[in-house]
Amino acid sequence: MPTTHRVALLGALLLPVAAGANVETHLAAVLKFGPRVTGSEANAQARTYLEGQFRALGYEVRRETFTYPRFDDLGSGVEVGGRTLAGLALQGSVGQEVTAPVARVSGVGTPEEFAAAGVRGRVAVVDRGTLPFAHKARNALAAGALGLIVVNNQPGEVRGTLGEPVALPVLTVTREVGAGLRSGERATLRVRVREGDVTGVNVVASKSGVTRPDFLFGGHMDSVPGAPGANDNLSGTLAVLDLAGRVAGTPLATRSVFVLFDGEEDGLHGSRAYVKANPEIVRNLRGMFNFDMVGVNVTPLTVSGEAGLVEAVRRSSGAVGRVGDTGGSDHVPFAGAGVPTLFFHRGLDANYHQPGDVLADPALIREAVDAALKTVNALPASRP
Repeated sequence: MPTTHRVALLGALLLPVAAGANVETHLAAVLKFGPRVTGSEANAQARTYLEGQFRALGYEVRRETFTYPRFDDLGSGVEVGGRTLAGLALQGSVGQEVTAPVARVSGVGTPEEFAAAGVRGRVAVVDRGTLPFAHKARNALAAGALGLIVVNNQPGEVRGTLGEPVALPVLTVTREVGAGLRSGERATLRVRVREGDVTGVNVVASKSGVTRPDFLFGGHMDSVPGAPGANDNLSGTLAVLDLAGRVAGTPLATRSVFVLFDGEEDGLHGSRAYVKANPEIVRNLRGMFNFDMVGVNVTPLTVSGEAGLVEAVRRSSGAVGRVGDTGGSDHVPFAGAGVPTLFFHRGLDANYHQPGDVLADPALIREAVDAALKTVNALPASRP
């Protein structure tokens, strides 16, 4: 990288405060849309808003769409004693409503334990643990249960899969909900599910004429159902936008592409689709920088990935650098395609995938961007 380019990039670290202040503005604006589940109206609203911000910075924006199969819970739960209690269907469960007495199962759900509890013609309730969900469900079905409720053995909800179709309505509930389900009490189990294809949309921003970028800066825009996703991962999304804003007037902008991935929460679908659809760009990347959950300081900022990039992190910033992959996020498909990657992350906070994920610290987001820009500045001037 020529000296003049390095000076320009260092200047991007010191842009006027107004550029950084936009992080606060964007946080408030996007959070108002609600959980950004892939395929939802909130996701579309957030995408339109963020596209407008990239365009305002002078970037061209395009959308790349992709589809994948998904299992959706349309609002499952259990009604008992006049109370409606929340629950989540396990993927592979049949959608069905049944009303029957509750049968509490002592143990983890072996065939003998279901038989001893007398679950035939009843809604069986068993604790999570030891046996896979599918084994519990098959054992309950074989014992004649009309439905199965799995009670979490840890705090919070359970989102999971049976791993195979089972002809039984299966619901997971929290420990608190499970404590209110007593043997002999009549309950109505409602498992409402839908299986089908969902369309995801990646947002791709770059300067006009950029066809062979050196760097891709990315983060996923989607969140899980019920979670506004401030830290996971509006923090990473806004790190990408903030970085794009800081370098907009520098040579780095013409050597970069900025991508907001969709479908990450359902299995890295957006990043996998991008790698597949853009082989020439991917093949020539010097680095893919992925930002995921950088707005809550659970641990100091950790940057993990390819050895050469991690060494640049260590030389240039105070971030903790670790060689190797330390998280399943959108850098993974790029690493699999041979691209050197860096994963910027601060750990899982207490509101991870919860309705309480409504806060992210703009200063921490900007700190992650600082580390990324310093890392690029510390790299050799040209491709190896």
